[in-house]
Amino acid sequence: MVGECDVDVGDGLHLHVVSSVGATPVLTLHGFTGSSETWAPLRDALGNGFATLVVDLPGHGASGAPDNPGRYALGMLAADLARVLDAFGVERATVLGYSLGARAALRFALDHPARVAALVLESVSPGIVDPAERTARRASDAVLADAIEREGVAAFVDLWEQWPLFATQAALPQATREGLRAQRLANRPRGLANSLRGAGAGAEAPVVEQLPTIGAPTLLIAGALDAKYVALGRLMEASMPQARLSVVEGAGHAVHLEQPAVFASLVAEFLDLAR
Repeated sequence: MVGECDVDVGDGLHLHVVSSVGATPVLTLHGFTGSSETWAPLRDALGNGFATLVVDLPGHGASGAPDNPGRYALGMLAADLARVLDAFGVERATVLGYSLGARAALRFALDHPARVAALVLESVSPGIVDPAERTARRASDAVLADAIEREGVAAFVDLWEQWPLFATQAALPQATREGLRAQRLANRPRGLANSLRGAGAGAEAPVVEQLPTIGAPTLLIAGALDAKYVALGRLMEASMPQARLSVVEGAGHAVHLEQPAVFASLVAEFLDLAR
């Protein structure tokens, strides 16, 4: 059984949550431009043994889109996610995230370690270490955010889909590509722009030095065609005491889309071992 509700997390912000019934809670976080719809196939693949709490991140899907970019910061979001677990009476959960959602899951594990039973991090970065590179990324994200508000979501999605990071998605089935595009187009200009400004990779301090403090069992997933994130995965595997990396052949940045059966199998096997 699947239900939907809005959770008031304070400051006038609500987060939309799609929940399913099961014994083992899994807090699930999508990537930038996505929504809770991202994880519908995985929820179905996992079945009734897992209680998925699939959150629309701030500025995405049916969640609120605050005017203040600072409200989107991952530290603020970590506190919001704790309130989501409180609303569902969940003390500890496995936290699963992709890209932006994986960075949010990582921040949650650092800020609320007692509430994390395990982590699944797909295509995750622990942040940009070089200050000059981080400053440049923050500036480029600001330019992109301004363009989203000026030109609208459709023009931005046209540009976003051409980024080299997503080149491998051109091989996806047409129905999958159309569904992904529809998710992206359903977002609002202000929400996407402020998510970039407040939670973009350039806006967040790196957490590389904190990785050894994360004791939760962790599954890192990266696509073999995404060399940058494979390298980041290896760095994190070496830094986190209970982490292991799975590199999936025939996939780029979005393993859950490009190799969905392999992704679901990896997650299900890990969750069975972790609970």
